[in-house]
Amino acid sequence: MKPVRSLARAMLSGIFVVSGFHNFKNPGRLVPAAKPVTDRVTPLLERADPRIPTDTETLIRVNAAVQVGAGLMLATGRFARPAALVLAGTLVPVTIAGHPFWNTDDPAARNNNQIHFLKNLGLFGGLLLAAADTGGKPGLRWRTGHRIGHSRRSVRRAVRTARREARIAVRSAATARRLPG
Repeated sequence: MKPVRSLARAMLSGIFVVSGFHNFKNPGRLVPAAKPVTDRVTPLLERADPRIPTDTETLIRVNAAVQVGAGLMLATGRFARPAALVLAGTLVPVTIAGHPFWNTDDPAARNNNQIHFLKNLGLFGGLLLAAADTGGKPGLRWRTGHRIGHSRRSVRRAVRTARREARIAVRSAATARRLPG
C-alpha cells in the first residue's frame, strides 16, 4: 500500500508545487483577483502584528511559497499530515479569490469559474483525506484510547489482587489468633 500512498501524495501535491512556483515568480497577474480578499484580511493581519506586510503582492508570494514548501513536504511524505492541512488552508483564499462564480454574470465565465471552484473543492477533500491518513498505522486517537483502556484494565487487576491479598491476610490473622500459643 505504501507505493500507492506515495504516488497519490505526489500527484496531489503537484498542482501546489507547480502553481505555487509560478505564482511566486509572477504574482502581479493575480493581484486584481486577490485584492478583494486581501483587503478583507489586511485589518486582521495589522491587528495581529503591525510588522506583517499586507500588500497584496507580498501576500500572494507568501501563499505561493507556503504552497511550494508544504507541497514538497506532502510529496516526499515528510510531515505529510500537517503539510496537507496547511495546503488545505492555503486553498481557501485561492479558491474564494480566484473562482467567485457567484459574482459572474457571463454564463461561460460563470461555468468556467464554477468548474474550477469545484475542482478546488475536490482538492480540498483530497487534502483532508491526506491529513487524516495515518499510513496504515493507528492514529493518535486510537492509540490514546487503547492506552487508556489498557491502563483501566491494569488498575482493575491491581484492585482485584489487592482485595484478594487483603482477604488472605485477614484469614491468616484470624487463624493465627485462634491457634493456641
